[in-house]
Amino acid sequence: MNVVDKVVEYFNPVAAGRRAAARISLDAIRNYGYSEGAASRKKKSMKNWRNESASPQSDIDMNLDLMRRRSRSSYYTSPIATSAIHTNRDHVIGPGLKVVPKIDYKFIGIERERAAELESDIKFKFNAWASRKNCCITGQNTFFELQQIALMTWLMSGECFVFPMYVNNPDSDFELTIKLMEGDLISNPNSNAEFVDIYRINNDNGNRIYNGIEIDDLDRVVAYHVASDYSDRSLASISWTRIPAYGEKTGNPNVLHVFNAIRPNQYRGIPYLAPVIEDIKQLRRYQDAEIMAALINGLFSVFIKTEDGEPPAFEGVDDESFSVQTSGGKPLEFDNGKSNDLDIGNGNINVLRPGESIEVVDGKRPSSNFDAFIQSVCMTVGAALDIPNELLLKKFSASYSASRGALLEAWNFFSMNRTWFADSFCNPIYRLWLNEAVAKGIIDLPGYFDNRYIRDAYSRAEWPGPSPGQLDPTKEVEASLMKMKAGLSNGEKEAIELNGTDYEENLEQLAAERQTMKKLELRMEGMNEAD
Repeated sequence: MNVVDKVVEYFNPVAAGRRAAARISLDAIRNYGYSEGAASRKKKSMKNWRNESASPQSDIDMNLDLMRRRSRSSYYTSPIATSAIHTNRDHVIGPGLKVVPKIDYKFIGIERERAAELESDIKFKFNAWASRKNCCITGQNTFFELQQIALMTWLMSGECFVFPMYVNNPDSDFELTIKLMEGDLISNPNSNAEFVDIYRINNDNGNRIYNGIEIDDLDRVVAYHVASDYSDRSLASISWTRIPAYGEKTGNPNVLHVFNAIRPNQYRGIPYLAPVIEDIKQLRRYQDAEIMAALINGLFSVFIKTEDGEPPAFEGVDDESFSVQTSGGKPLEFDNGKSNDLDIGNGNINVLRPGESIEVVDGKRPSSNFDAFIQSVCMTVGAALDIPNELLLKKFSASYSASRGALLEAWNFFSMNRTWFADSFCNPIYRLWLNEAVAKGIIDLPGYFDNRYIRDAYSRAEWPGPSPGQLDPTKEVEASLMKMKAGLSNGEKEAIELNGTDYEENLEQLAAERQTMKKLELRMEGMNEAD
């Protein structure tokens, strides 16, 4: 504020306020910093850019239902969208992430050998539970199949809700079962599908409810409101249940919300395909148009040209699959009573009258730019989805270095998603299972319930999955051996990354095979001596 402003402010505060407001407006239209580029209000290219943005609830929740439906439709109907989701499923989950217990024996104060025995016992019993379909509430999926469904639900719908439930299973020692639920069923009580209803107040405690997720004054998620059926059903037949986020006595999670947030205070997930849904839809329309044009061209379309405008006369035509129409839309009639259709096929002869000629339509399809255009769009879509074009189209036509670079780039993305999914889905369920196993005496872990730190030390685990694949196995195995020799890696890690196997199981199997070979050699030597 300069001297003049101070004087004006002293004698006329209202005028001083107008001067300050005018100065702010003037600064807004001057070119300072980003006002010359991203925040420009004067450039023609930026003037008509609609860029309204508000809270995560306004930007995301208000549009979530429509995004979910379009994302699912893209998966159902577009090969590119299907490939993107299946590529994630195959590389992130594959046949399923297997648990590898990693007990922190130093913190607990037990010997490494004892920890190895406990890890083996835990691994065997967890896999026994996970391999049975009664670990799923519907009795239709194993734990490894549930992983695939949960991941694909997140990719298509932006989120997946997981409900740990305890029911009596006659064929199992465990009561823990898993129920998966789509985000459609998490909604505000008494909401209607005909209009967007994302905000409510819980009259019982004053908490806010955003799109079915209840939060307290500290913005912590405290409960979920679950509808009994999808909102496309009759509203009168739907009821809502409030489920606390955590058990009051145990503190265990009652609901696992599998999603990736991109903004603070974001409570609902965004479909994986959301940024490219428009591109995928337009690409699908272009493909349909090219396919239809090529199909029409393949039908060898023929037009009969006449000089006097009279209908053409065909002989020997009895096919009624196509009817010729006049300009008035009425079918043509012939004295011979036969259908006025043109039959084009092998050996067919159609006699034309004087003044008539045939003109063939040549659609010149497919377009010469068809493949290049598809490749270009797929590169853009793949870049947005963090999937290289080679993996998206399952086409490796470049050099070894380029193909390996594409795989490594994709592997960074898949590894991140695997770590996130293991932390959001696998680890919480594994800890709940281990709690029940120790409580029932199925597994003996001394001091497990003494405090949370000991529980955390016992429940540490890794979840290896599919390997990134090998373009040149010889080079990649040699590289692994060099890293192990230099102390930059270990056998366990390299076995997982090369072919997804367990290093200790490999060693045990090799030892057993060598013993078998040794026995066979000794027996053969004895037989030779006897002879």
